[in-house]
Amino acid sequence: MDEADVIKILEDHGAVIRNSHIVYTSGRHGGVYINKDAIYPDTRAVSTLCAPIAKHFANAGIQVVAGPAVGGVILSQWVAHHLTVLGSEALAVYAEKDEAGSFSFRRGYGAIVAQKRVLVVEDVVTTGASLREVIRAVRSVGGVVVGAAALCNRGAVTAGEIGNPPEFFSLTSFSFESWDEEACPLCRQGIRVNTDVGKGREFLRGKEGG
Repeated sequence: MDEADVIKILEDHGAVIRNSHIVYTSGRHGGVYINKDAIYPDTRAVSTLCAPIAKHFANAGIQVVAGPAVGGVILSQWVAHHLTVLGSEALAVYAEKDEAGSFSFRRGYGAIVAQKRVLVVEDVVTTGASLREVIRAVRSVGGVVVGAAALCNRGAVTAGEIGNPPEFFSLTSFSFESWDEEACPLCRQGIRVNTDVGKGREFLRGKEGG
């Protein structure tokens, strides 16, 4: 599967939103959004996207696939499934965010990760914060990070920015311009913030509260 195939799957599911006013999780604003939630209901599409990630790491001896909750839960399951089909017998776990914004393993998952070779997965990477946090969580319980993978690297994030895993692989990359709120031309033009995706609803609620 090449990058064009990945983009077609995303576009066929309405996952690529253009010409909008988006508030990203990072707080920055932009005009384009990858709505990965539009793909998740279609299990065949998710399986199709996760298969090449598993194939790419098939010879890495991966024992556990870990992702951040919420989206990474689905990806970790499917990537682990395909790795197992390929002969790696991988388990799937996820890390959860606490009130301080840090990820950790609960529900006994830390014991599963400890001393294991781990692949960390994420859907869309903008700043790399979630991947970085899950990689830190894996290492904190004694797991060995052998790689990181994403469906889409939209922030041109590098391995160094997420904690230097041995390899950072993404199926596709999008380069979207984004701005801090103070410099956002869409705000200056009075273009309505999209409240259906991203953090637009929370952004406007904060404005109202202020």
